[in-house]
Amino acid sequence: MYSRGDGSLDYIEKNIGDVRARVAAAALRSGRRPDEVTVVAVSKFVEVEKIRRAVELGMDILAENRVQEMNAKFDLIPGVRWHIIGHLQTNKVRQAVGRAELIHSVDSLHLLEEIDRQANKMNLIQDILLELNISGEESKYGLTNEEFRYIINKLKDYPSVRLRGIMTMAPNFEDKELCRPVFRAAKALFDGLRTEFPGADVLSMGMSGDFETAVEEGATHVRIGSAIFKERI
Repeated sequence: MYSRGDGSLDYIEKNIGDVRARVAAAALRSGRRPDEVTVVAVSKFVEVEKIRRAVELGMDILAENRVQEMNAKFDLIPGVRWHIIGHLQTNKVRQAVGRAELIHSVDSLHLLEEIDRQANKMNLIQDILLELNISGEESKYGLTNEEFRYIINKLKDYPSVRLRGIMTMAPNFEDKELCRPVFRAAKALFDGLRTEFPGADVLSMGMSGDFETAVEEGATHVRIGSAIFKERI
């Protein structure tokens, strides 16, 4: 545990080192290479100075829950790639398309349609993930298995989006082993998806509290906020 108490950002370097070590260990436990897992640094509510320090230390993919937060930081932190991981309202799509390299949280056909429409207007292809609510929690956004399959069958009608994979969240269990069935189910769906969409290469699952379990179950991208940016006392 550490805290300089003098305004130093040294703790961010220590946090990042710890996260990288834990990701590597989890990957090796599951017979994977550590470089198969990408750490996405979640910068929501984080001051620009702290984000810049993380970027200096190699965190070159940043994620925000809200489009307006991404855009407020976009020009202040150059040389990085931005992801949107929170629920995206259709009236905010125009502000996200073309700026967010990857939108993790596509959770309805209506949202997919609007992303395709805006991307077509901008003459670009927008990369997306389909968000699944595997746990069935009412408090979480995401597609059911039936909705997921329906959208998969409709994707050909939306040529300005490119499906890169799946995103999911596990319930906030104190015992992280209870998250394992959710991550395992997501991996099974991801493997099935890749038979139809060989270009799908992203399985985004796992956050600060459960990312090691997610990596063990096949995550390619983990979304880490507090484990990077929170100072431990």
